[in-house]
Amino acid sequence: MSTHDDRTATVAEIMVETDIAVLTYVSLDGHLVSTPMGTQDFEDPGTTWFLTERSSEKVRAIEADPRVNVSYSSKAGWVSLTGTAHVSDDRAKLRELWDASAGAFMSGGPDDPDNVLLRIDGATAEFWESPGKVAVAVQMAKGLVSDEKPDLGDNDTVRL
Repeated sequence: MSTHDDRTATVAEIMVETDIAVLTYVSLDGHLVSTPMGTQDFEDPGTTWFLTERSSEKVRAIEADPRVNVSYSSKAGWVSLTGTAHVSDDRAKLRELWDASAGAFMSGGPDDPDNVLLRIDGATAEFWESPGKVAVAVQMAKGLVSDEKPDLGDNDTVRL
């Protein structure tokens, strides 16, 4: 049986290996909206950071309903992180996280007042550990040609 620390380490590994995460939030008209976000940093899987623009519909929607989900996918597996988003004007943290990729998508640099941070405080992370591409392909083929359910890796949920 794996421990909380082992499971949290697995979640962290998947998140670190993911360049582009998918943020899902509730729009102002009540629909779920998913948008790609560049993975910037996280202190631990329970606190993740993204850069965005204050003037975006996404920020207005999140300020009205901060419940979010962030999904990550890497060679190590998949993570579905549920949590609460907070808009932050922390300029020191914004400068720390600003890089060339941010400059490609956002104008004005880290001192532009329209550029802000989204801090996601994670509540739970459901994860699926990947046994690797070849093993997944074998298991999928096995599931297609037999009555056996494919073994696509371990799945668990960890409270953050």
